[in-house]
Amino acid sequence: MEIWKRNLYVCWFGVFAASAGLSQITPVLPLYIDLLGVHDIAEIERWSGIAFGVTFVVMAVVSPIWGHAADKYGRKPMLLRASLGMAVVITCMGFAQDVYQLVGLRLIMGAISGFISASITLVATQTPAERSGWALGTLSTGSVGGMLLGPLIGGYLADTMGLRSVFLATGSLLFVAFLASLLFIREEFTPSENKLPGLREVWRMLPNPRILTAMFVTTLIMQMALMSIQPIITVYIARLSEDTGHVALIAGLVFAASGFASMLAAPWLGRLSDAVGHHKVILLALLASGLLYLPQAFVDNAWQLMGLRFLLGIATAGLLPAINSLVKQASPAEIAGRVFGYNQSAQFLGAFGGSIVGGQLAALWGVEYVFFFTGALLLLNAGWVYQRIYRSCSNG
Repeated sequence: MEIWKRNLYVCWFGVFAASAGLSQITPVLPLYIDLLGVHDIAEIERWSGIAFGVTFVVMAVVSPIWGHAADKYGRKPMLLRASLGMAVVITCMGFAQDVYQLVGLRLIMGAISGFISASITLVATQTPAERSGWALGTLSTGSVGGMLLGPLIGGYLADTMGLRSVFLATGSLLFVAFLASLLFIREEFTPSENKLPGLREVWRMLPNPRILTAMFVTTLIMQMALMSIQPIITVYIARLSEDTGHVALIAGLVFAASGFASMLAAPWLGRLSDAVGHHKVILLALLASGLLYLPQAFVDNAWQLMGLRFLLGIATAGLLPAINSLVKQASPAEIAGRVFGYNQSAQFLGAFGGSIVGGQLAALWGVEYVFFFTGALLLLNAGWVYQRIYRSCSNG
C-alpha cells in the first residue's frame, strides 16, 4: 500500500477516536458537574457553558501555534503530542474532585489538542493533488462518524458503568490512537534550516491571499451554520412532536440524519471536486445548504425536519474537504501547517459563535429565525465566494 494511503487510514482512525471522545463527553457534562457538587440548575447550566466553550476558545487561539510547530518539526510529532496529551488530560478529568478542576482540565485540553488539524495537514500535503478531494473527504467521515457514535457510547457507559468511566474510556481510545500513529504513520520531513517566517512574511509568501481569506470566512460561516441549531433543536422538536415522551430519541435521530448523510456523501463529493474543480463544489454546496435551511422553519413534524436535515448533510459534506483542498493548493508547502492552523481557528470560532448566536436568536425572536438567519448567511457567503473565487478559478 502506498504510504499516503496508509497514513490516511491511520489518521482516519485517530480522527474518529478524537471526535468520538470529544462528543461522548459533551452530553454528560451537566450530569458530571452535578456529581462534582453543583446542584442548582442555573449553576449547572452556567458551568456547562463555561466548560464546553473554554475548550473551543483556547483551541482557536493555539491552532496557529501548533501549525507553526508542525511546519518546524513535522506533522507526525503533532499527532503524537495531541493524542497522548489528550489521553492523559481526559483520563485526569475522570478523577476531578470539583468543577474548578474540571474547567481547568478542559482548558488544558484545548491548549494541547490538535490531532484533527494535524491529520488534515498531513493528509493534504502527502496526497497527490488529483486525489486530495477524495482523501480529505474520506478523512472527514472519521470526524462525522465519531460525532455520531460518541454520544451513544458516552450515554451507554454513563448508564452502565458510571459517569467517570466515560472519561477513562475516552482516554483509553485516544491512547490507542497515539500508539497507531507512533507505529504506523510514516513521514519524510526535513526541517528547514532557515528561521520560519512570521505572520507578515507568511502572508507575503501566499500566491493568492484572497482565496485563503475567502476560505477562512467560509469555514467560519459553515461551522456557525452547523452549530447554530444545536442549542435549540430539542426544544424545536418538542414543539413539533405530539408524543413528548420520546423527544430525546427523536432529537438524536434528527442529529444523526445529517451526520449519516455526510458520511455517505463526503468521499463521493470529494472525488467530484477533484474532477470538476473544488470551487464549483463549494459554491453549489453553499447554495444548496442555504436553500435547505429556510424550509426547516416551516415543517409540520419532526420527520419532515429529519428529511431536510438528511439533505442538508449531503450538501454540507462537500464543503470542508473542498475548502481544505483549495487551502492546500493556495499554500506553499513550508507554511502549510500554519495556514491550516488558521483555518482550524476559523472553524473553532465558528463552532463557538454558532452555538451562542443560535441560542440567543431563538430566545429573542423564536426558533424559526435561527433557520432564516443561517440560510441567509450561507447564501450571502455563496455570493461572496462567486465574486472572489468562482469567477477567478473558472477563468484561470
